[in-house]
Amino acid sequence: MKKLLLGTLFLFSMAQLTAQPFDREQILEKMELANAYFMQKWPDVGKTIVTNKERPSNIWTRGVYYEGLMALYQIWPKEEYYQYAYDWAEFHEWSFRSGTANRNADDYCAAQTYIDLYNLEPQSHKLKPTRSTLNMLLNTPQVDDWWWIDALQMGMPVFAKMGVLESDERYYEKMYQMYMYTRNEHGENGLYNPEDGLWWRDADFDPPYTEPNGEDSHWSRGNGWVIAALAKVLSIIPESAPHREQYINDFKAMAKALVPIQRKDGFWNVSLHDPKNYGGKELSGTALFTYSMAYGVNQGILDRETYLPVIKKAWNAMLKDGLHDNGFLGYLQSTGKEPKDGQPLSYDKVPDFEDYGLGCFLLAGSEVYKMK
Repeated sequence: MKKLLLGTLFLFSMAQLTAQPFDREQILEKMELANAYFMQKWPDVGKTIVTNKERPSNIWTRGVYYEGLMALYQIWPKEEYYQYAYDWAEFHEWSFRSGTANRNADDYCAAQTYIDLYNLEPQSHKLKPTRSTLNMLLNTPQVDDWWWIDALQMGMPVFAKMGVLESDERYYEKMYQMYMYTRNEHGENGLYNPEDGLWWRDADFDPPYTEPNGEDSHWSRGNGWVIAALAKVLSIIPESAPHREQYINDFKAMAKALVPIQRKDGFWNVSLHDPKNYGGKELSGTALFTYSMAYGVNQGILDRETYLPVIKKAWNAMLKDGLHDNGFLGYLQSTGKEPKDGQPLSYDKVPDFEDYGLGCFLLAGSEVYKMK
């Protein structure tokens, strides 16, 4: 009887170790559902986006969506996903909103997908505008372009991907210089708050600015952009790339800071340190945190025992409280830079742009899908 009991306990323990923490079929089903809603709503990849004004469809919001779509394509390579991204790039002639010689990371964010498509089928014309822009950034002395933290996610992966593609460490060095200027120089003493392990959105929000409760102002999606940028860069650059340890240390510090401030329902508040300042669940920041933590666990950078429950709680919350039966995503804050923007949020409210929130959700799903 004792041997039987020990054998049963052993098998139970092994089952626990080998069990999938998530239903992968369900993850893929939900990702496809959300993506289908968007592709059906926007069948014309070149159609301009009209909110308070008309914008071309290669702006940063759509660029983030295509990042998510390419992540979905990586795990589920449907031809229609590739074609949708390819047609978008072709429509815009593989270029950016403001031309090629452009210092605005929001604009050259689209290059992340252009490079991915180029890698699938290399043709020189696909990267002509990207190379022109990146060469300009490499060969001019400015390092202060990324004065708002969103820019880190829009710009850093482009440098990382070009560094790999060209086998040229100059891209890694320039990326590091620009990152560190944002981290340590913009505003009074940089936009990174080492005491909290989080970031101020831009110089307007660093001390003495505070939230109504007197705490530092740490906006959820802004911090989501930063930790996602770090995860993305670490997933791209080789192990031997310079400054990798800096990114890992900052990534781990941010992840650690996010764990105790997760809401009981699995989301994170729009204002990370003041839940009463437009408190309530918000999907885009939550999705970016989920993506980043899942990547960290998958790569052994973050402790599985600590972070897996956080990831589970967040992913399940987005499915339960954010994803509609038709694929629409609720509780998505509109574009902005602080908690009050786009408020109030709700399950049914349509944000000014739906694309970037879906991109964040697809990034999250793609990493959660890979968890073992």
